[in-house]
Amino acid sequence: MRVLHLDLDAFFASVEQRDKPSLRGRPVIVGGLGPRGVVSTASYEARRSGVRSAMSMSEARSRCPHAAYLSGRFGVYRAVSAVVMATLKEASPVVEPLSLDEAYVDLAAGALAGDDPDAVRELASSLRARIHERTAVTASVGVASSKLMAKIASERAKPDGLVVVEPGSELDVLHPLPVRALPGVGPATAARLTRLGVKTVGDLARIAEIDLVDLLGESHGRSLHRLSLAQDDRPVNAERESKSVSVEDTFDRDITDPSLLAALVARLAEKVVGRLTDAGLSGRTITLKTRLHDFTTLSRSATLPAPTDDVRVVSRVAVRLLDEIDTTGGVRLLGVGVSGLSDWVQDDLFAADPAVAPAAPDAASPADDLPLTGPAGAVEELLHERRRWAAGMDVVHDEHGPGWVWGSGLGRVTVRFETADTPPGPVRTFAADDPALSPAPAPVIEDPLAT
Repeated sequence: MRVLHLDLDAFFASVEQRDKPSLRGRPVIVGGLGPRGVVSTASYEARRSGVRSAMSMSEARSRCPHAAYLSGRFGVYRAVSAVVMATLKEASPVVEPLSLDEAYVDLAAGALAGDDPDAVRELASSLRARIHERTAVTASVGVASSKLMAKIASERAKPDGLVVVEPGSELDVLHPLPVRALPGVGPATAARLTRLGVKTVGDLARIAEIDLVDLLGESHGRSLHRLSLAQDDRPVNAERESKSVSVEDTFDRDITDPSLLAALVARLAEKVVGRLTDAGLSGRTITLKTRLHDFTTLSRSATLPAPTDDVRVVSRVAVRLLDEIDTTGGVRLLGVGVSGLSDWVQDDLFAADPAVAPAAPDAASPADDLPLTGPAGAVEELLHERRRWAAGMDVVHDEHGPGWVWGSGLGRVTVRFETADTPPGPVRTFAADDPALSPAPAPVIEDPLAT
């Protein structure tokens, strides 16, 4: 039993309930609050009403109208995640984060030796307790002999539990599960397998490998055959590198203005380059993703002769890729990505190229006092960058102290003044331009275990 899989329970919603005492025990839904928003995370109270991740917000509101609907506070989530990942590294130096709320741990690379179930449970229980003590959020943990079985064990442990799959019991756990429990079995593959009478993983294991290869292809067929027998030798990889860095946004209305679309692409390119430079990376391939008014999704890419982290270069290439797409019917989503990543940059690669122009200044520096009628204001509005009082955001009032936005509109903002360390607090309403009210500073992410 060398692999541990940890999954924080309803992570975003749990952090919101932690920090907002009035929401504890209530349904909380985090995600995009616009007309085209989708659910990122729903608390377990909301899930009882049928709300799930990736559901449209409109459907979520119809299923659970009395929930608290909040925009995300990703700086806070990243700070909590940093504490969790550092805690996992106390058990083993080999930790493979999958996302802010999920990771694999190679226990054999740490202090744990052997497959003593009691020792495994003691270690896993200690990790869960330390994470809860340091973050006040709960985690579901699975431990098994492979990534596949550890992930399945953590699913069985939800919420706030621990499941250990002892050696020799893998098939007893795996085979009764629906075939969709295996990675790589999506709706299309499941439908094809159903036509063969395959409903469970055990059904799949009884099909000859050669028949699966004929049905699904060489790589996919052989992989699923091995997984159906609980054969998974994928290592936990602490050095797993990002394959790409990307940013995308869905707009509340379809965009048809070519100059505005170009400004949006330039701003997205700037965000991507910011993430690249923060990570000390550069990249060669620039990709533009466009989803049109009819939900058709198109991608265009261009590869440079050497990696770059120059916003002028990425912006110029991305805008040029936009010119290759017919956007006259309207665009509902844009995304810019950079792949072919490297930790070095070819200096002055395009310095002599007069065609390389910097991104439009209107799109480069959001400012709260710019009018919405100009390109910069429109870009900020569409990318939700203007200072606005989004539900859930942290604020500070000169007289009343810290709180969070309960709601806003019609020139007013309503704030509940409470924190994680106080009882449920009072609610007060202010003018949206009240100079005494301001957004709270973003949390600083440091080494949480540094001495």
